[in-house]
Amino acid sequence: MEDEIKMIMARVFEMKIEDFPAEINQSTIDNWDSLRHLNLIIELEEAFDKSFEPEEIGEMTSIEKIMEIIKK
Repeated sequence: MEDEIKMIMARVFEMKIEDFPAEINQSTIDNWDSLRHLNLIIELEEAFDKSFEPEEIGEMTSIEKIMEIIKK
């Protein structure tokens, strides 16, 4: 699951996977703005066939939190 999320993030944030920092979160990805965050959520919902609640969307600011919410 982590690799699939990284591939989605690479596409949304227009980065190479190998360029991701050790800690992947909103403060370590320069172009993780509100519009790209929404694009990320849409891509994740499609990829994992899920629909996220507004509270969950607001919490999805790191790859760890994204994985945790998807596993629910």
